Amino acid sequence: MTPSRLRDLLERIGSARVAVFGDFCLDMYWLLDPALSEVSIETGKRTSAVRRQYCSLGGAGNIVANLSDLGVAGVHAVGVIGDDLFGREMVELLKVRRADVSGMLTQRAEWITPAYCKPFVGDDEQGRVDFGVANVLAPATEEALLKTLAAILTRVDAVICNQQLPRGVNTGRILAGINRLVAEHPEKLFIVDSRDREEANRGVIYRVGAHEAMRLCGTPKPRDQMVLLEEARDCTERIAAATGKPVFLSRGDRGALVRVGDTLHEISAIQIIKPVDPVGAGDTSVSAIAAALAAGADPLEAAELANFASAVTVQKLKTTGTATPEEILAIGTDPDYVYHPELADDPRRARYLDDTEIEVVHDLPGRIAIRHAIFDHDGTLSTLRQGWERIMEPMMIRAILGPRYDTADEALYHKVVDTVRAFIDKTTGMQTLVQMQGLVDLTRQFGCVNEADILDMHGYKSLYNEQLLAMVRHRIKKLGRGELDASDFQIKNARPMLEMLHARGVKLYLASGTDQADVAGEAEGMGYAHLFEGRIFGAVGDIKVEAKKLVIERIIREHGLSGPQFAVFGDGPVEIRESRKRGGIAVGVASDELRRFGLNAAKRTRLIRAGADIIIPDFSQIDLLARLLQFK
Repeated sequence: MTPSRLRDLLERIGSARVAVFGDFCLDMYWLLDPALSEVSIETGKRTSAVRRQYCSLGGAGNIVANLSDLGVAGVHAVGVIGDDLFGREMVELLKVRRADVSGMLTQRAEWITPAYCKPFVGDDEQGRVDFGVANVLAPATEEALLKTLAAILTRVDAVICNQQLPRGVNTGRILAGINRLVAEHPEKLFIVDSRDREEANRGVIYRVGAHEAMRLCGTPKPRDQMVLLEEARDCTERIAAATGKPVFLSRGDRGALVRVGDTLHEISAIQIIKPVDPVGAGDTSVSAIAAALAAGADPLEAAELANFASAVTVQKLKTTGTATPEEILAIGTDPDYVYHPELADDPRRARYLDDTEIEVVHDLPGRIAIRHAIFDHDGTLSTLRQGWERIMEPMMIRAILGPRYDTADEALYHKVVDTVRAFIDKTTGMQTLVQMQGLVDLTRQFGCVNEADILDMHGYKSLYNEQLLAMVRHRIKKLGRGELDASDFQIKNARPMLEMLHARGVKLYLASGTDQADVAGEAEGMGYAHLFEGRIFGAVGDIKVEAKKLVIERIIREHGLSGPQFAVFGDGPVEIRESRKRGGIAVGVASDELRRFGLNAAKRTRLIRAGADIIIPDFSQIDLLARLLQFK
């Protein structure tokens, strides 16, 4: 979807009208402070001391919240609450979201408003306290619900039917009644998001997760077992055959499937570098799908909108979040997709050119006319900074733990270590300032350091650079003294590759996340700066200016390029993504920086996910690579 089309769709959603029927729940968050705990005089047991509490709409309520924040004009809530504190709080929260609550019925007997009370100690959720697990829907309430929904149908474009609870409002009688309404109103859209029910009825549109789809098809699979792509495709086809309507199947961080007519579409996931919390992402997805369809979008556009919206929501921690049009546009106007996750995670699927180490991920166009080649520096050509992760990792761990570095228990320490390693892996190739801003966010998230003592991104970058540049300068001095040769810090055949391209008239560019002065000096020390003829670009101290993105955009603009007229070589996701977005040939260099030749499997995985067309371990097979890329 183009940015202009996305903006247009978000504007049209402002005239849509949607009803939400289902299990309305309340999520209560209790942030505990063990330091405030005391021993109860009455019981002799230690109390759980709540420092702060807040609540948000869950289940069908969170769908209402999502529709409201998306900008849907009219949102109608149809459900049941108890005559209790939680029910009154829920209605007030629904009103805050501009929802029509006339369809929220109160059952005074055998019904407690469903509520999930979630105690947290730091980032760790403790045992949950659930209300409403033994509810029984009265026959009179069933009849009133169906009458209410039928009356509201005249005022809406679409209905979302939510099933969250095994003992909720979706009784056999209710489902039969909804089936009658579907048959009587074929002009209305009914979108079903069901967690436990196994019915697949005609006339409704299903939005399901992969495991729900397996259960729906009678082939349930444990949550801890992955649903394979082939299984997900089969389930999507079978549900579509049973319902006669489009089907939307979410695969989490592996994207989504959409069955429209006779075609099955695959939607790539969005790459997210921040910590994620998937709670509520399904609610966001079904809300976006319903809002888009109600606004006249086709199912494929609805799926893309849901993809962007869910990517917003999962980045909101400790809450069932929502996505606003502004947040969706921030992601959707220039999205970073995840490509070929199955291939990336399973090297057995790799496809190589005969008798080569060149892996073909995506078949190249028949005619290639590459006139410009952009190279990342660190890890692609140079290993002067090899080992930077071993400097960044402990520096980040110390920064996050701060005064608790020596006293943190083993669980907290390893949680920080795992978080830092995952963050570094995701942000490899980005400019250092972006990584340091991420460090600021992580430090706040863990809460071990007082706000006043948290440095800004420039402060943390200074600490990191001080250690890193000491290592680099030491290596450059060895080069200057002749103790080491430049080839000792180059990926195999890196310089011959540059010389070959330069001799054939290909314009070379060096684009790095390293500071401009540093990358220029290091290229000079390595003996190949002259081959770039001044076209060396690095970070300029502005987090909003990404050197690699800027260089690619500039080359395309200044030279009027279209199609595969430029190639990008890199070992990081940033440059590969930017090449993929703009139609260039993306060559992932999955280099082993320690040996300076051979494949790094972890790099291969992230480069394929970023959109690489081919993967090479190094430049040892120059002639074969030149023929593949049709360098003249």
